[in-house]
Amino acid sequence: MQKSAKKNIIYSILLLLVVFMVYLYRQNKETVASPISDNQKTVFSGKTMGTTYRVVYLDPGGRNFKKDIDSILVNFNQALSTYISDSELSRLNKYDSLVFESEYFYPVLKTSKEVFTLTNGAFDPTIGPLVNAWGFGPDGPSLQDSLGVKQLLERVGFENIVFDEKGVRKSETDVYLDFSAIAKGYGVDVVAQFLNEQGIQNYLVEIGGELKGNGVNEKGELWKVGVSQPGEEGLANEIYSIVALENKGLATSGNYRNFYIKDSVKYSHTISPFTGYPVVHRLLSATVVAENCILADAYATAFMVLGMEQAKEIQKSVEGIEIFLIFNDDQGQIQSYVSDGLAPFLTSVAAEEPK
Repeated sequence: MQKSAKKNIIYSILLLLVVFMVYLYRQNKETVASPISDNQKTVFSGKTMGTTYRVVYLDPGGRNFKKDIDSILVNFNQALSTYISDSELSRLNKYDSLVFESEYFYPVLKTSKEVFTLTNGAFDPTIGPLVNAWGFGPDGPSLQDSLGVKQLLERVGFENIVFDEKGVRKSETDVYLDFSAIAKGYGVDVVAQFLNEQGIQNYLVEIGGELKGNGVNEKGELWKVGVSQPGEEGLANEIYSIVALENKGLATSGNYRNFYIKDSVKYSHTISPFTGYPVVHRLLSATVVAENCILADAYATAFMVLGMEQAKEIQKSVEGIEIFLIFNDDQGQIQSYVSDGLAPFLTSVAAEEPK
């Protein structure tokens, strides 16, 4: 009887421990997902870089930083826009060299060189002359023929750019830089850094569809953003999937977003630095999640140049980036691929229960 009593006591203690652990687990889940009640939600939007921006953040003091952020973005454009004739970038494109005036030029060159190297040249900001020729630059289309493409392609090559923290020099005068494939992502990071400096821990910054989410929203949940489904006519009509951002940047590049049709031919804005022509392949869009948005933006562009298989290979070889690819299969049906690290943060809209 004594042994039986001891066993009962031991079982009772173990049962109490299990109940206690379950209680702690539930309490922890409720704490993590609890509303941020002592923070005021602030939302504002505006225009920049030929598109729009939107900022959402939680702040106990309810401060509004719209004027500050508008000012930052004006200075950012004055450094890196090809649409502003006297910007730093426009002056470099006119001449051989530039001594940096802003804090923005060196970081964008540094990241561009990194992604250029790791993608074997698929991301190349010197693609500018061809971007302009195909009608996606500030001056509209001016393409002549295949000979013109070949001549312009001779001006492309990031190896013609030499820079350090103080300035940049071109080895060829007619080299033309265009940061449109990385600027919005970099702008997101610049705004995010400003919010960090103000002590804001929970925010979502978006510029032209490129985003960075930090902390949680007012419900205590990770910020969630939608990835558009490419429409057959080049329009993003529906949300294909939802991604939860855990202190990450996200960028999507897709040929359905920016294109034109001339003489019944569709020309996409993704120009290959290898061929000089708009890319044509099964990959419809590439979404990249990375530590910051500048990297996500650059890799998303590179993957649209390279196509699905090479995008997968590079993602597996580069630490810190995850991908979500939407493509057409052999039967022309829309399919998707998600890397292992991103899968837990991605939800298919079709799988969600109606609200």
